[in-house]
Amino acid sequence: MAWFVLITSGLLESVWAVALAKTEGFTRLVPSVVFGLALILSMGGLAYGLRSIPVGTGYAVWVAVGATATAVYGMVALGEPATLGRVLCLVMIVAGVVGLKVLS
Repeated sequence: MAWFVLITSGLLESVWAVALAKTEGFTRLVPSVVFGLALILSMGGLAYGLRSIPVGTGYAVWVAVGATATAVYGMVALGEPATLGRVLCLVMIVAGVVGLKVLS
């Protein structure tokens, strides 16, 4: 259960990152509320996961899930470039985190 919560909270990290960009300096209400809720849920999920997952591995997984999901969202929904180099870097992030999990 801790891994499911941790990965879900990593996805919520992506939600708050995208919402933060859309707040325009916290001048837009709906993205600001989405940001706040996603941030609280994401941090809460991270805290829950770290109760039974080692902090180094758990935090790395949380960051990697959030960073990868945010980058993929940017490429798919926001028209950011999806170059071979960017995709390979995302694959390396995921591979590094899988390696941490396998070796811990």
